[in-house]
Amino acid sequence: MAINQDSIIGVIGSGAMGAGIAHVAAVAGHQVVLYDTNDQALDRAKKNLTSTLQKLQEKGKITSAEDVLGRVSFADNIVEFSHCGLIIEAIIEKLEVKKSVFNEVEIVVSPDCILASNTSSLSITSIAAACRVPERVMGLHFFNPAPLMALVEVIPAIQTNPDLIPVAKELMLQWGKTPVIAKDTPGFIVNRVARPFYGEAIRIMEEGIADKATIDWAMTEIGGFKMGPFALMDYIGHDVNYVVTKTVFESFFYDPRYKPSFSQNRLLEAGWLGRKSGRGFYDYSEGAENPAPAEDTALSKEICERILVMLINEAVDALHLNVATAADLETAMTKGVNYPKGLLSWCDEWGAAKCLEKLDSLYNNYHEDRYRASCLLRKYAVENKKFV
Repeated sequence: MAINQDSIIGVIGSGAMGAGIAHVAAVAGHQVVLYDTNDQALDRAKKNLTSTLQKLQEKGKITSAEDVLGRVSFADNIVEFSHCGLIIEAIIEKLEVKKSVFNEVEIVVSPDCILASNTSSLSITSIAAACRVPERVMGLHFFNPAPLMALVEVIPAIQTNPDLIPVAKELMLQWGKTPVIAKDTPGFIVNRVARPFYGEAIRIMEEGIADKATIDWAMTEIGGFKMGPFALMDYIGHDVNYVVTKTVFESFFYDPRYKPSFSQNRLLEAGWLGRKSGRGFYDYSEGAENPAPAEDTALSKEICERILVMLINEAVDALHLNVATAADLETAMTKGVNYPKGLLSWCDEWGAAKCLEKLDSLYNNYHEDRYRASCLLRKYAVENKKFV
């Protein structure tokens, strides 16, 4: 199995992510088949893609919007995938739906066509198990918006032919992306390691230590993050962010480190999905006044360090369990969610002993397993070693 410039790329699902992946492949020079069963969604994708490409042409970032758009065909019949060399699925995050679609697609495509899922947290192995030829199935997880975000997680299932990994990595490099290799574990790299950014921030708010505006201020002003956790959850949408947290929690056999919060679940139940619905943790309606942060530097430093040490511990544990290499863990968190620096590097700056002390203090205070330190962090603290 191989992919070259002449390979036709099929994309399943014409929503924001699917259309974005089609955009990336077409700009890279491939013929693309964008498939959806919803004709209105296809029409909307075509209009949005046309507008985006025209703006890129005006800015001089592409030579001809017409040429790129001409490489994309919009299909409502799955038979159009028959000549594709790679199919990338980007539909709803429901395992049974994805398995059904892969099973249907496999009948249509050629024997050497590679099948990939853009899932952010579901098991690639489970998806592959639904296929007659599971060794050609893998994960290619793009980040939204796909044309702008550099990172792509390349995830082999346990059934995946190992020869496909370098093929996929090379293709992503040709598309101008930054690929990292992740083990097929819940959340892969980014959606696993990033969970405490949201979960611990909510926990601090629920305990009454600080309000959401102050926590967001702490993480942006003290931590150097581009967005605070509450603003970011509202931006992502609670229908997405909460569901990923819940999926990771359940997939890790209810490990308390990934436990979802009632606060976020209540927003979802109320239909307060964030920016997209006009209300989430913050109110986005016209004229709304949101609370100002308490610009308390000492409190904010305490908040920032608590969230950061949880993130660091998660990255260290991912390294310990061989989810990814240290280099790929650093790349994933800086390119995938734009952290100011890699978490392992952050740990090295603080020192593993300081990180361990902070975690052990939290554990001794709460006696909750969510605060247990990775054994690798404990080892590096004792041996005074660095991760990168």
